[in-house]
Amino acid sequence: MTSTMHHTIARSLYAAAAALSIAACAGDAPVAPATSRVPATPQLSAGVRAEATVAATLRRVTDRYRNIETAKAEGFVLLHDCESRPGEGPVGTVYVHVGRLLDGKISAERPDALIYEPRREGKFTLVGVELAIPYAMAPNQQAPSLLGHTFQDEPEFGVFALHAWVWRDNPDGMFAETNPKVSCLN
Repeated sequence: MTSTMHHTIARSLYAAAAALSIAACAGDAPVAPATSRVPATPQLSAGVRAEATVAATLRRVTDRYRNIETAKAEGFVLLHDCESRPGEGPVGTVYVHVGRLLDGKISAERPDALIYEPRREGKFTLVGVELAIPYAMAPNQQAPSLLGHTFQDEPEFGVFALHAWVWRDNPDGMFAETNPKVSCLN
């Protein structure tokens, strides 16, 4: 499929999600036990501890998706090929789980999308995750926030979304929209 076709399919999926006011749950595969805890040390502020806890949770629940075939088998589908936004920077290749997106919930335990960096020979490296909610399902149809980070308006997909770079360090911050350490060149 062409990139234009992928974008058309993605827009259709998100438009359907925004139009529907139902919750659809899918992919109830078990995840590893919640053993990752960040110690409450006096040197770390509450905000830093909270971000570290969210990052540990996101890594724990997405560890198995470092193998892209596992992600596909569990319902993640290609949203768009590797993207580098002019004036902003690279994002990567995004796979979305439509059932999770349509459940209308924002949960670190069940991220809505996975962000991969393309590698040689058709391989992919998991670099981040995306939490998203369709406009129609967002409280008061306003952009939500997580730990003081406001979700970005993505009108091309009809969602509010927040990237979390939990598998690739990002000098611009864990919740930045793009990551200069991600490459679309393979």
